[in-house]
Amino acid sequence: MASSSERLLAGKVALITGTNRGIGRAMMETFARQGAIVYAGARTEGCLDAAAAELGRRCETEVCPVYFDVTDGAGMRAAFVRIKRERQRLDVLVNNAGIMRDAVIGMVTNDLLQETFAVNVFAVAQAIQYAAKFMVPQKSGSIVNLASIVGVAGHAGQLAYSASKGAVIAMTKTAAKELAPHGIRVNAIAPGMIDAGVFQAIGAERARTFAATIGMGRLGRPEDVANAAVFLASDLADYVTGQILGVDGAVAI
Repeated sequence: MASSSERLLAGKVALITGTNRGIGRAMMETFARQGAIVYAGARTEGCLDAAAAELGRRCETEVCPVYFDVTDGAGMRAAFVRIKRERQRLDVLVNNAGIMRDAVIGMVTNDLLQETFAVNVFAVAQAIQYAAKFMVPQKSGSIVNLASIVGVAGHAGQLAYSASKGAVIAMTKTAAKELAPHGIRVNAIAPGMIDAGVFQAIGAERARTFAATIGMGRLGRPEDVANAAVFLASDLADYVTGQILGVDGAVAI
């Protein structure tokens, strides 16, 4: 274990949404190893209690589960109120929670669009608003949003998802401009094909097919995205804002 002075996020208070699995779980673990005090968001009450306690002990920091659905405005507000009461500051917000519902154009319904945008766009906008209330008086802070390569390049069969991630990119660039005078940085990560969530269910043969389209010859790992988030959250990125950082291994899409 590196000393606290050597850890990139030592003492920083961070809220990460969607930490119960995949990229979010990797972020929770990586931020804790880098010394952050992590508020780990998830929907299911109690699902992180044991893991958070063990991770906090192992990394000599605090990992605090906060249970809420990002589409529940009251639940989200309660999470930020708790952080305000317990820490009086928030240094990092990572908007990781998201959903992907694929459908070809003819099968995209209003319900599908509304569900996707509720989680991937509206909840992100609200979280940015709450975080700004902490960070503007502090004159400091880093907000990291999870976009996607399909929000940049598009992809057949993913109209709703790619549109929602394109909206995240636009929000990121706009929020960065608005919040920069207050010392707040806003960036996004655009992952490519990551071996988490949906990709864990496609089987080894299809995974090899996807990997063949990636310049680096493998699917990305959740830790690849988590490491990028640590950089953007840390003081190493002190002059980086409004950027969309691709973590895609040179995928051809």
